[in-house]
Amino acid sequence: MSSRPFSKISGVLNGPIAVVGLLAVAALTVPDIAEQTAFDLKVLLVAIWAVYILQLIETLILHEAADGSDRLPALTVDVLSVLVPLIAFLFVGRRDQSLYCAIWLLKPLRNSTFFRLLGRVVSNEARNLIGVTSIFGIVLFGAALAAYLAERDVQPDRFGSIPQAMWWAVVTLSTTGYGDEIPISFAGRVIAGLVMMSGIGIFALWAGILATGFYEEVRRQDFVRNWQLVAAVPLFQRLGSAALVEIVRALRPRVVPAGTIICRKGDSGDQMYFIVEGHVSVATPNPVDLGAGNFFGEMALISGDPRSATVSAVTEVSLLSLYSADFQMLSSSNPDIADIIRKTALERQAAKPKA
Repeated sequence: MSSRPFSKISGVLNGPIAVVGLLAVAALTVPDIAEQTAFDLKVLLVAIWAVYILQLIETLILHEAADGSDRLPALTVDVLSVLVPLIAFLFVGRRDQSLYCAIWLLKPLRNSTFFRLLGRVVSNEARNLIGVTSIFGIVLFGAALAAYLAERDVQPDRFGSIPQAMWWAVVTLSTTGYGDEIPISFAGRVIAGLVMMSGIGIFALWAGILATGFYEEVRRQDFVRNWQLVAAVPLFQRLGSAALVEIVRALRPRVVPAGTIICRKGDSGDQMYFIVEGHVSVATPNPVDLGAGNFFGEMALISGDPRSATVSAVTEVSLLSLYSADFQMLSSSNPDIADIIRKTALERQAAKPKA
């Protein structure tokens, strides 16, 4: 049993608690809400705030026991969730006190892996994003200037200054097109068309940079994880870095729950498996238990014969699968490993008769 059960419970309930709190904040802005209902909602907000105090205390304890940088995002969110409503209660008028509980929007994100990933992507692509943002600013000011020159005489109330024209430039460059301010001169409409097309290009650049950044970051994480899994297999531990890179690209990680049948006797097979963690049972006349570092299913790749035995997971098993086409490439680039796999397969074949 966990020594800090509250941490697990509050972590799971962070989202629902925050949603309840934010709904209460929204309800309190209704003009004709009954006094008793308003009182009950404020009591609910105080109760949620008390839960967040307990969560902050536990986060501080965990912060002392764990890596500080790893716990810093959660600690920051927890501190803000407690201090901002407290400061509002002490220094803000009663009408708006509850609005500051909207800081609880951050609570469901305190342990979000997605936002950590987003932070790394933005950090890695910061130079490109800043470059595109600079182009956006230049085009924005240039569009406002051009619209001011083209429309100031015909629409002085809407384009009488560059700051006034800036609102039109933002709306047009983002292709939102509210229609509250539109150029009526020929030159102004030509400028508007150019600004719209520029906006499409700029937003496409932003989206492309972020999409590429996400792809590269996810691929990097997958490569690191697969490298760690491959390096844990004894058969691959004596290889150099270049050979490991080839194998990491060839092997596919897979996690199998306990009790799952991985392959059945008589089925055709196009892949073999390396065990990283856990145990499997090979259903032969004398059942065999294979653990981490072993492999099975190699006969399907070497001889093309159907599966000679049913293999099931005794525990949760972390596997690396090698497909037939990748095995042929591995045999060409790393003949020693291929020879070990073939030798083991022949020994197993000789040790037991085919069913």
